[in-house]
Amino acid sequence: MSFSMTGFGQSARHFGGYYVQFEIKSVNHRYAEIVLRMPREWTCYEDELKRIVQRHVKRGRIDVNISKEKAEDSAKSFVVNTSAARAYLDAARQLGESLGIDDSLTAHQLLSLPDVLISEDTLPGSAHPDEEWEEVLKSGLEEALAGLVKMREKEGRHLSKDLEERLSKLEEFHAELTRLAPTVVGDYRNRLRQRLSELLDGIMDEQRFGMEVAIFADRSNVDEELTRLGSHFEQCRELLRAHEPVGRKLDFLIQEMNREVNTIGSKANHLALVNRVVEMKAELEKIREQAANME
Repeated sequence: MSFSMTGFGQSARHFGGYYVQFEIKSVNHRYAEIVLRMPREWTCYEDELKRIVQRHVKRGRIDVNISKEKAEDSAKSFVVNTSAARAYLDAARQLGESLGIDDSLTAHQLLSLPDVLISEDTLPGSAHPDEEWEEVLKSGLEEALAGLVKMREKEGRHLSKDLEERLSKLEEFHAELTRLAPTVVGDYRNRLRQRLSELLDGIMDEQRFGMEVAIFADRSNVDEELTRLGSHFEQCRELLRAHEPVGRKLDFLIQEMNREVNTIGSKANHLALVNRVVEMKAELEKIREQAANME
């Protein structure tokens, strides 16, 4: 089963009065690059979260965004920070004594001062244990990754089908090349004999003529290239059915196929063969573009 490198997944969790949202998207990349963005207080979980991503995704640029906000339905409780209140009262009394003014502060005035009225979430021991938050983050990430992988798998099936069809076209061209290749020498022999007969009034050195034909036959022989191309086609089909990342291997095979096709084109001194080579190069370029999306 082949996978695409592009996909998207998301999930959400409610915990501790917060709404935590997970979004993951992946795009093409030569290697595996994971970019994780989340609130600073969760950076201690970064390494473990990246390891989870690596277990599911082997190649591509993966952007993971984790955000949190206070849930609308959560009631926020406040308490008075008595230490801060006493500090304000002491400061007011000292200021009053030094300046000879009234040092009294009302309760309303105290509550309006910074750090006197605080949320219970900020009190020591009021937060949920780190282990609980870690499990929330891991489970939410796993769910988002499942959606990402499902989309990558679906896209991978479409890519594999398209590549299989294009491979079939290449195999058709390959069959035509295999059929035409043996006729190249015969066509050359006939053209050369006709040309020499016209130039030499039908008088020619048959031995020299035979040597020229033999040299051309050796120079234009593409049997090895056609054999290697057939092998590369089989390997490509095997890769498309493999249960592992195949993008880099496909890229290498496509380069090898291009090399063989270019060699055939340089050896072929035959219009029909050259036309097939041009069509094969165009199809290989389309395959290369599609394979660039494979994990």
